[in-house]
Amino acid sequence: MPPSCAPPDPMANWKHYYLPQSIHSALEVLQFAPGTSRLIAGGTDLLLELQQGHHPPVDNLVDLNQIPELQRLEIHNEKLIIGAAVPLKKIATSGLVFQQATALYDACGLVGGPQVRNTGTLGGNVSHALPAADGMIALMALQPVIMIASPSGVKEVLVQEVFKGPGQSTLSPVEIISEFHISLRKTGQASAFSRIMRPQGVALPILNLAIWLERDEEKIRDCRIAVGPAGPVPILCSTAAEVMKGREPTVEVLKETAIAILEQVHYRSSPRRASAEYRKHLTAGLLEDVFQKAWMRSFEQ
Repeated sequence: MPPSCAPPDPMANWKHYYLPQSIHSALEVLQFAPGTSRLIAGGTDLLLELQQGHHPPVDNLVDLNQIPELQRLEIHNEKLIIGAAVPLKKIATSGLVFQQATALYDACGLVGGPQVRNTGTLGGNVSHALPAADGMIALMALQPVIMIASPSGVKEVLVQEVFKGPGQSTLSPVEIISEFHISLRKTGQASAFSRIMRPQGVALPILNLAIWLERDEEKIRDCRIAVGPAGPVPILCSTAAEVMKGREPTVEVLKETAIAILEQVHYRSSPRRASAEYRKHLTAGLLEDVFQKAWMRSFEQ
């Protein structure tokens, strides 16, 4: 049966508040508690949506912050392990993350303001499935394995497999993202993230871009390029990455890569962000900036 919960609060947009101490207990709530259940860690999106009436009231709010497994930030079995409930501020100030997954370090340091970074989590970011989220674009380039717990066990998926559409994930109502496993950086590998944004009450990205690359002397052995918002889900620009592989990063190669990105992505005009044409105009410059950052880092030990 589910763990005990706090008494109902007549002023809240939920009936029952659970604070499980283990993933098993949290899954019991999702399985057996009557009514609708929603998971919460930072709550930077869900609580605001509930307060503003953009999300229907829920019966059970399940707080994951007291589960030790979800707070891991360490190296284990040649992987960087980041628990789904680790606050973004901790990721953005971690020496381990800076060394092993620098694009994610860059991205988490830019999310929202200090209050959001103090409470927001990577697991919540992914679960909410926003195609423009900074952390999502960085993760697409880094390609971690995501561990998802359910009553039937734990499964492993890639980050792109979690996205169904804007604000829609492929997670079932009885699944919990538990950890992100990122391969450790090898000699000649590096990553970077940057964005172009506009302040409008809450800072909204016009364009996000992340790169992971592996260098072989003065040539690009391998790379991954992720872009957003450029569609219903974050985009891994595989064609553009192929343009770079095996070549020296000349100005001409970067121009060809930018053209390949524009052939794959489909920007749309947004009154809250920017026009599609403006985003197209910005793509080549942002690509060059992020690539140069990652390229220089690939020479660092």
